[in-house]
Amino acid sequence: MTLWYLESLIMNQPFRFENREEAGRILAKKLFKYHNRDDLVILGLPRGGVPVAFVIARQLEKPLDIFLVSKITSPLQQELAIGAITSGGDLTISKELVERLDITPNELEKIIQSKKELLEHRAKLLRGTQRFISLKDKTIVLVDDGMATGSTMALAVASIKKLDPKKIIVAVPVASHEAIDHVKELADEVIVPLVPDFFYSVSMWFSDFRQTTDGEVIELLRQANKLTKANNRNGVVI
Repeated sequence: MTLWYLESLIMNQPFRFENREEAGRILAKKLFKYHNRDDLVILGLPRGGVPVAFVIARQLEKPLDIFLVSKITSPLQQELAIGAITSGGDLTISKELVERLDITPNELEKIIQSKKELLEHRAKLLRGTQRFISLKDKTIVLVDDGMATGSTMALAVASIKKLDPKKIIVAVPVASHEAIDHVKELADEVIVPLVPDFFYSVSMWFSDFRQTTDGEVIELLRQANKLTKANNRNGVVI
């Protein structure tokens, strides 16, 4: 399929996001019915989900944190995901792909251990000294900048469920029908403003989809923490 044909299909869609910030504003409107809840927590999936989640947290005056999920890729084909792992240690692996690629148990264990250590390092880098917000009995809004297959989001939801939240709401600007079907089996609610019949990739539905850096994530978390403290001083219950 040629690029001009892809572009023509996109142009025929009713909407395209300007950037992640606009996507966050649109999702915040969809989530406004929850703004009076004292138990609401916004979680962004780094990196791209954090700018979206930051806008939601700011609009609804709720605390923001991150939840790390990382793909596990084949040692021979770095672009091929064979599974995923969360910062909480929850893991999913495609046994079919592992067998097809002839990855030995020892090789797989080394890959998983390396990814665990990397996630621990990234969590410390991004969050710094800020403790992870307790999710017990909380209503969680789990945010990313889009879902192609939904596998990463599904693992995040399954992992968060183990922390005893009251409710998990998945909120993303754009997703494929396949991804929504995958995630809605696990989440209590799924909010997606744009569900194109022709999906292709998340990036195709943003005019500006530049990569979010670790530095930007750190700064957004710092700003969100500052806003949370200010709201507490001003008597806003969060």
